[in-house]
Amino acid sequence: MAGIDAAFSRSADKCIAGVVLWDSREDKVIERHVAVRTLTFPYVPGLLSFREAPAAIAALRKLRTRPDALMCDGHGRAHPRRCGLACHIGVLSGLSTVGCAKSRLVGEYREPRAERGGSSRLVHDGEVVGVVLRTRTAVRPVFVSVGHEIDLAGAVELVLRCATRFRLPEPTRLADRLVAEFKRSAIHSGTKSVLGV
Repeated sequence: MAGIDAAFSRSADKCIAGVVLWDSREDKVIERHVAVRTLTFPYVPGLLSFREAPAAIAALRKLRTRPDALMCDGHGRAHPRRCGLACHIGVLSGLSTVGCAKSRLVGEYREPRAERGGSSRLVHDGEVVGVVLRTRTAVRPVFVSVGHEIDLAGAVELVLRCATRFRLPEPTRLADRLVAEFKRSAIHSGTKSVLGV
């Protein structure tokens, strides 16, 4: 299972994407890669994936092993245009892709029960666009949606399987840490020009 996350440089002219290939059976990291790309697409609300996708795809291309599935720290169909980052990267990469976001972008829902596995439908304009899922008992839920080549039940199952210790699934949690580590090390090692900070 691969997890991907992206962030922007302080100067907001570069995107940094990190990908972590994680073995769910052995609970260990197999590969970690980072890619930095200069932004060429302007900021347009609802089209953030066009800014993040080039760096994300570049990071994915560094993987030596093709993952069985990809989890994005972001939305899939739970998006105003029904095409968030998870859909965008899924189509470009051809991988089965799940969106697992920390906050809601669109839709209404009922608070899921407090126990791990509690869930409720996320509905936008009369359409079920995702699931609000409790990955840990009495902890804020995450927002799961289909990205590419997977159904919603399968997406929920993957997120629960990968959320082994924390609120966030291991692949995206580790990818988030990788990006943060890269930004810190670039600043402290004197390679600030790489990130424009």
